[in-house]
Formats: sequence, structure tokens, C-alpha cells
Amino acid sequence: MYLAANGRPDAPPRPPGVRRRVPAAVLALGAVSLVTDISSEMVTAVLPLHLVLGLGLTPLQFGFLDGMFNGATALVRLLGGRLADRRGHHKRVAGAGYLLSALSRLGLLLAGGATGGIAAALAADRLGKGIRTAPRDALISLSGPPESLGRSFGVHRAMDTTGALLGPLAAFAVLWATADAYDAVFAVSFCTGLLGVLLLVVYVPAAPGPATPAPAPAPVPAPPPRRPVLRDPVFRRVLYASALLGATTIGDAFLYLLLLRGLDLPPALFTLLPLGAAAVYLLLAVPAGRIADRTGRRTAFLLGHCALLGAYALLLTPVSPPTVVGVLVLLGIFYAATDGVLMALAAPALPAAGRAGGLAVLQTGQALARLLGAAGFGAAWTLWGQRPALWAAALALAGALAAASRILPAAPQEVP
Repeated sequence: MYLAANGRPDAPPRPPGVRRRVPAAVLALGAVSLVTDISSEMVTAVLPLHLVLGLGLTPLQFGFLDGMFNGATALVRLLGGRLADRRGHHKRVAGAGYLLSALSRLGLLLAGGATGGIAAALAADRLGKGIRTAPRDALISLSGPPESLGRSFGVHRAMDTTGALLGPLAAFAVLWATADAYDAVFAVSFCTGLLGVLLLVVYVPAAPGPATPAPAPAPVPAPPPRRPVLRDPVFRRVLYASALLGATTIGDAFLYLLLLRGLDLPPALFTLLPLGAAAVYLLLAVPAGRIADRTGRRTAFLLGHCALLGAYALLLTPVSPPTVVGVLVLLGIFYAATDGVLMALAAPALPAAGRAGGLAVLQTGQALARLLGAAGFGAAWTLWGQRPALWAAALALAGALAAASRILPAAPQEVP
């Protein structure tokens, strides 16, 4: 493990002129995520439109549902990480999660227009995501050298975002071709999800290793037993900062609803709004990962949240077409600079044998915080109105950024 001068994890120095290829396991996992995200985003793209504008849910009700889908599966993330670390079964546990998400589409087909059935099926999809995320990210972090983790995660997130970009387009095309038949969207999503599971089984190795063989190390004494991750001050600081910032993230769907209402757009265009942010994320994920490897992952992570604060600020101005473009660009920058970068920041602080479990703890803390953030913003919108609620969210994020900049370490030169 490489540590900075003050004991904090970050990217170790790389010899000048040395370029590493992206490990094959990372590319295979990226292909699986691409196909799976097409399946998932086909459903996600029509969900707010169906629930809020179709079934008449209030912003408060939708806030709790949106937070549940993204945060209530936190304990399952812990279970998935723990199971994956036992005997190194990362691929098997990840595969079970991908399969559960694919099968949840059948639940959507059977639910029809019943809100409870739709919620149960989508909860199953989130359970699958909770199970698979930590083992998948552990596989990525174990597939290449520590100094290029930002790049590896950037490549994976770029491929993943390609699926997120294509998913809403596929949903829009299916709805257009079938005269708004949601069942057709769910059926196509199910078939696409099964394809992702097949790609995982065939192309992802069970126990990937570094892309290039390393010389045999000299014999060293056995290391002392590893402390639980929550007792590690390095990991704990990353966890606290990410959870604090996550609690002030109100959720993409709310941002899109604010844009939709601000411009009085036709409801059918709602499914196309995520494409702008996904396109920016796709373009910037790899460059952001490489920059984070070179200049410090902490800085990139904080600047990404500054971009999110900028999106909140734009929504406080009169909404116009340039405002829509600005919000989508800033949202894409936010994800490019934070999503994979956070995993790359935390992974070097975790032992290989317990990496999936440690990343699961980190993802759980962030998911629970975002659950509170989504529910809190929905409640504030319902009680105060959208503009006061957005002001409160912006002020909370600014305060969280100030606190996180003190919790996370400075970016000194790293030493082996």
C-alpha cells in the first residue's frame, strides 16, 4: 500500500514515460456494466415520469422512494462485500447481484400499474445493485497497479456511463414505437440484463491479477492482523467526508424535475434530460481519473462537489435553455470527478483480502447519507416550496464542502 507523507492513501508516483494498458478484466467488467446500465436506465428514465406525473405521487413520496432505491439496500452492500471477501468469491457474488437485477424486470411486468408492485420490483433491482457493486469495484482495484487506479476506474465508469447514455434513448425509442407501452420497456430491459449476466460469466476472470507480472518479492515477515476498517483513521476520514457530502446531494431526478418545471417542457422530454449529464460524464471520466492519479484524488473529489454546488446555484436563477445546458454539464463533471475517484482514493487503504468489505462500508455510508438527502429535500420541497428547499440544499452543500476539506487530508507528495 502506498501512503502519502501524512499517512493518507493516494496514488504513488509513476516513473516518467511509463504508460500502462488498461487491464483486460477492467474492460470486461466495463462491458458488463455497459449492457447492464442500458437495462437499468431504461427503467430509471421513465420512473419519475410514471410515478410523479402519471400516478400523482407528491415530491415527498417520490423523495422517499428515490432515496430507498439508492440507499435502503445499504445492509445488502455490506453483506455482498463480506461474502465476496470470503475465499475471494468476488465474481460469484457480483454475478448474483447482476442476475437479481435482471430478474426484477419480470416483477415490473407482473406489477402492471400497481405502485406497490412497481416499488417492490425496483427494490429488488436495487438489492441486486447493492450486492454487486462492492465485489465489482474490488475486482477492478485488484486488477491493476495502485498508481493507475484512477484511470482504471475512469475507464470502467466511462463504459458504464455509455450504458446510462444509451438506456434513456432505448426507453424513448421503445415508448415511441409502442405508443407509451411501459410493459415493452420492461421486457426489453429484462432481455438486456440477461445479456449482461452472460458477458460476466464468459469474459470476467474469477480472480484477476495485475496487467503485467511483477518480480517475485523477497521473503518478508508475516504482517500483523489487520484492524477493522472503521478503526483505521485513514479510511475513517474518507468515509466521514463522503457521507457528509452525500447527505447534501439531493438526487438527479429532483434536478431534472426542476428543469422540466422551470421550462414547462413536455413530459415526454423528461427521459432525454439525463443524456446531457451522461454525455459529459462519458467524455470526462477517463481524463478525470488520470488527472486525479497525477494531481491528487482528494482535490478532484472536492472540486467535483464544487461543480454540483454550481448546478444548484444555476437552478436558483430563472431557468432558460442555457441554464439547462449548464446544469447538465456541471452534473456530468460532478460524477466524473467523484464516482470512480472516491473508490480509487479509498482502495489503497484497504487490504486485498478485505477490500470488497471495506468498499462496501464506504458505499453504504454514502448511500445512507444520500437517502437522508433525498428524503430531506423532498420534505423541504413539500413544506416550503421548491426555491426555499433548493436554497437550503445549496447552503448545506457549501457547509459540507468546507467541513470535508478539513476532514480529508491535504495533498502532499507521496512516498512508498
